[in-house]
Amino acid sequence: MELPLVVGVDGSDSSLLAIDWAVDEAARLGLPLRLVYASLWERYESAALPGSRERPSQQVMAENIVGSAAERARRRNPEVKVSAELLPEEAVSALLREGGNATALVTGSRGRGELKGLLLGSVGLGVAARAHCPVIVVRGDKAGLEGTHERILLGAGDPSTGVEAVRFAFREAEARKCTLDVVRAWRCPSYETTDHPRLADEPEHYHEERASVLLDVVLHDAVADHPGVRVHRTTVEGPARNVLLHRSAAADLVVIGAQRRHSHFGFQLGQVGHTLLHHADCPVAIVPQGA
Repeated sequence: MELPLVVGVDGSDSSLLAIDWAVDEAARLGLPLRLVYASLWERYESAALPGSRERPSQQVMAENIVGSAAERARRRNPEVKVSAELLPEEAVSALLREGGNATALVTGSRGRGELKGLLLGSVGLGVAARAHCPVIVVRGDKAGLEGTHERILLGAGDPSTGVEAVRFAFREAEARKCTLDVVRAWRCPSYETTDHPRLADEPEHYHEERASVLLDVVLHDAVADHPGVRVHRTTVEGPARNVLLHRSAAADLVVIGAQRRHSHFGFQLGQVGHTLLHHADCPVAIVPQGA
């Protein structure tokens, strides 16, 4: 049985966009959809008086949020199998636990009640940084959200940390029947000079060639496994976060890997992940190695 896509919902405009995106994704991949609203409403409102048949208003609101989310998902695509549940616990912890039995976790970029000026809400950031499965934060402009570019953007990392992200990106491109843009950014450190024995020609040429070789290595197996995917590969000089952010404007999804930390804190997002999660013009997928 295929594991579901799990979507964190809370009734916010951002979560409504996440539901719509996740329904379309579930339909593409043939997956069931599980909607989860985690709330500690029991802590913030006293229980009804003994013998009273009235439920606390916060509980009613939470149930309405879950019911409305499920109804929205079913209206968008009646063929997608949808389930929904209200969990009386803290949102990040609940979603992280749900991620243990999920193909991926999907969240909006900002939750209900959070300041409008926030670029990314605390739940999206917490889940993306700590989950042991792929996390998609749904954000961006209308074209990116609706998938009109027909391009997936993959920021290719090192072979030791980016293999799962590569596999994820190829599966996405195959399901969407679209082009996969694979980018490897490189930089020439300012302290390097042509006195270095391996930089006898030009430092820039060495680093660009090295980036190209690493790109071939990280893509080798996935290209063989997905021969029908159109792949456009390129190496670009510059900080990876800036390169990918600029190119996200022409993508429907940007995919990067996250390196596992050797502790209970989860994954190391780094500057690239943080930049994309806060500023990308399309949804962002963070894929941990070993997902």
